[in-house]
Amino acid sequence: MTAPLSGKRLVAATLSLVLLGGLGWAALAPIEAVSHEELFEIPKGTSARRLAGEEIEILPQTIRLTLGLNDVLVFRNADSAPHIFGPTLIMPGQSFRLPFTQASTYSFQCTAHANGQLDVIVDPAPAPGWERLRWRWRKLTS
Repeated sequence: MTAPLSGKRLVAATLSLVLLGGLGWAALAPIEAVSHEELFEIPKGTSARRLAGEEIEILPQTIRLTLGLNDVLVFRNADSAPHIFGPTLIMPGQSFRLPFTQASTYSFQCTAHANGQLDVIVDPAPAPGWERLRWRWRKLTS
């Protein structure tokens, strides 16, 4: 009669070890990104719609990046009019790349927004341990 109980314990112990191993990997394994670029496109017709008085939001008000993972902001202007991002004029058909090397909050002038401003929050890369585990969990659930 003790044989089924020891079999159940063996299964429980095996599942526990697999779960702990998976959590350990998620907390300690390096995070690798295929591309460091986060691309946003200003769609065709944006300026015409704005001039017609339409309030459209084509880009998020706040863009969140992470150092070492997606730390290069790329804007592609598919509109027929130029747009300003910070001190840069992005002509129709052009792209603009802005790499970030420091974690901080940045505010830029942006003509693609109705209020004329865009905020970029650059987070530090998640450290090994609980921080990296929380980061992976947020990515899985968002």
